Amino acid sequence: MRGKRLALFGLLPLLIAAAPAPKPASWIDPTTGHRIVRVDDRPGNYGLYFNYNPFTPDGKRMIYLTPEGIRVADTANWTTRLVLKEKIDRLLFVGNRAAVAYYSTSPIGNEAASTIWSVDLDTGKRRRIADLPGGRIASINADDTLLAGHRELAPPPAAIAAQGNRDPKTGSPTYAANGPDGKPLPFAVAKEQWMARRLAAGVPMEIFTIDIRTGERKTVTQSSDWLNHVLFSPSDPTLLMYCHEGPWQKVDRIWTIRTDGSQKTKVHQRTFQGEIAGHEYWAPDGRTIWYDLIQPMGVRWLASFDVRSGKRLWYRLGAGQGSYHFSSSPDNRLFSGDGNDEGKYISLFRPRADTNPRAPDTLDRDRLIAAGDLETQRLADLSKQDYTLEPNQHFTPDGQWLVYRANVEGKPAIYAVEVAKAP
Repeated sequence: MRGKRLALFGLLPLLIAAAPAPKPASWIDPTTGHRIVRVDDRPGNYGLYFNYNPFTPDGKRMIYLTPEGIRVADTANWTTRLVLKEKIDRLLFVGNRAAVAYYSTSPIGNEAASTIWSVDLDTGKRRRIADLPGGRIASINADDTLLAGHRELAPPPAAIAAQGNRDPKTGSPTYAANGPDGKPLPFAVAKEQWMARRLAAGVPMEIFTIDIRTGERKTVTQSSDWLNHVLFSPSDPTLLMYCHEGPWQKVDRIWTIRTDGSQKTKVHQRTFQGEIAGHEYWAPDGRTIWYDLIQPMGVRWLASFDVRSGKRLWYRLGAGQGSYHFSSSPDNRLFSGDGNDEGKYISLFRPRADTNPRAPDTLDRDRLIAAGDLETQRLADLSKQDYTLEPNQHFTPDGQWLVYRANVEGKPAIYAVEVAKAP
């Protein structure tokens, strides 16, 4: 009998592991008629930035972070499980070729010295890739051979370094400043002032790559410009996009460069005083860069640049279509937006070509900007959202869901909204 009890206890962990995960809460959004799933509302949950890939190559799993470690959500039913129990500084992304997640550990955090790791999401096996003296890994290339990131080569002034750090409870950056009257400034104003000071500091920086197999680090480019948002093309393993960070009106923001430092190219040249562009991202095709373009008098576009052909396509944004971030569907046919204080929704946008009859026979049309507009479909009501927490929405690889983070229920949580309207 005692032997049977021991055998039963020996099986207990396996039985617990095999038990079905609890089904997440779901409901129909009364405003939009679309199904919402609350994937996870554990304190300290953290989803990836809008242009970092959280999905495995087969599209069946999505990674995210909690204080206990890395969890994965099953995109078929949105149940979740812990795959790596470890104190993690930054969860980075999933590779393009294999179900491998990348992350960093650091005793200090906030872009101090760190170690870069990978973990196989099937086996749980970890691998140490490289030690960084500082900075941040931001991207993985199309064939999973290189990582890319940026780092400061000298420390910024202490007052600047003290701002912009992540709130450990929300994962959002923190900014605080007082106005001339001594009263605290609004978040957006404090952030703008801090960014202007950080840009003016002219801190020397570099963009670098790391060989995933050997850990070798190589410099791509160095500059006293504020370098940020380093992203590999999803299809070209040696092509990087990056930005000159800072208040958008003070910088030429969007650039591309090869990993050997060649072919540095400015993506957008402003035409008007006060014209700004940013929140750039690669389309899934790996050749199209999309970005938010705002011109004077409230004229706003979702603009693109094809890095191979040089062609440009701009979609005019109408009332209620502005968003903190846009993203493209896996088939490159649709867009999503996460809204802003002028229109608080997760939205789907369908592009419409310009119907102007003069467009097809315009002189030199192939060298000119093509235009269109967007048709809006509301998916999730974010009327209670505090946008100091950015939703950072992602299409699932099958295009059937948008995953985002919100605080509409009073605390940060990860949600998924179904693109198709509920029956």
